[in-house]
Amino acid sequence: MAPRTILYTGKGGVGKTSVAAATARRCAAAGLRTVVLSTDPAHSLADALGTALGGEPTPIDGTLWGQQVSAQDEMERNWAGVQEWLSPLLVQRGVDRISAEELTVPPGLDELFSLLQIKRHNESGEFDCVVVDCAPTGETLRLLSFPDVARWWLEKVFPQQSRIMDAARPFARAVLDVALPGEEVFDDVQRLVRNLIAMNEILRDDEHVSVRLVMNPDRMVIDEARRTFTYLNLYGYLTDAVVVNRVFPEEVGTYFGGWRERQQEHLREVEAAFSPVPVLRAPFFDEEVVGPNMLDRLGTELFGSDDAAAVLHSSVSQQLIVGADHAELRLTLPFAARGDISLKKIGLELIVRVDGQKRTLMLPPALGDYRPAGAEFEEGALKVRFDGPARAHAD
Repeated sequence: MAPRTILYTGKGGVGKTSVAAATARRCAAAGLRTVVLSTDPAHSLADALGTALGGEPTPIDGTLWGQQVSAQDEMERNWAGVQEWLSPLLVQRGVDRISAEELTVPPGLDELFSLLQIKRHNESGEFDCVVVDCAPTGETLRLLSFPDVARWWLEKVFPQQSRIMDAARPFARAVLDVALPGEEVFDDVQRLVRNLIAMNEILRDDEHVSVRLVMNPDRMVIDEARRTFTYLNLYGYLTDAVVVNRVFPEEVGTYFGGWRERQQEHLREVEAAFSPVPVLRAPFFDEEVVGPNMLDRLGTELFGSDDAAAVLHSSVSQQLIVGADHAELRLTLPFAARGDISLKKIGLELIVRVDGQKRTLMLPPALGDYRPAGAEFEEGALKVRFDGPARAHAD
């Protein structure tokens, strides 16, 4: 049986690592064999847990393990062939050796290889629960969202590469003075493509895998979380909860009273923007969230008596279908009743009002030139139609 897998992502500095560690401790306390792993190159998981961690799962306490994935080790395991071919080639062309090493690794690829540890734990059967402290970006998860493209490469390109390269090598040596890649390079790329497909299938298993967004109740952080939420939904990844961390409590006093008022306003916006996904809250504690005791306090504030490993929300809230000159967005609004619907698009923001309820959505840049063309509400879902530039101009 596949393990329960929870990925925490969010903007840097919002306390994502502490939330992941607190969740893992709750899951382990419930008797689940749990590993919490960090794929963030700037690891802080060991500091949060108060124990040394390595590149392999390290026993911490009872049924809890911790792991700080070594991006360098993963690169050597998965990308050595490409580096050994490309790095000397760049040096020959005048690039200094250190820069050449860096240029052999496309941005985000090191974290992608780190995320492959999820696949390893998924297949090993060693753990009941895998909690992932992702790097502070949702971009890498987007790299896992192109299985159709990956399958096309496997079916169309790789079967032909040996014959084409064998024919091109004499020409390249004689005319271009370039050493073309060998089989080991294509083996690395082919392995990456296969892993992309496998990881995509794992992360889309809504019964076992979900993403949780962590944010602070600050305007810029919330806007970033909304953008990430849109992409996760549109690419089919289940977001089963959002976590608002470091909320000022009522007894904060007059000095931070104004901050608390603004936070409460932002919290109401969060509830509206992410509904029906549950919003978990944690206070701004009176001391740093480090070590078992503070992590357990954080876990209690977030989950109360609930099961931290449960799937807290079971459906993707938004679905987007894009055609040649139109698009359709399906938005779940389970608590709205049939009534008047109004739409307003400002840039990439879509403001939706249904029977007095308001939702503000962040649309992907691809819909920047599209305009709302109509909407209908049925069976708890709103369907919004968009016309592309060509169709809108024709009208």
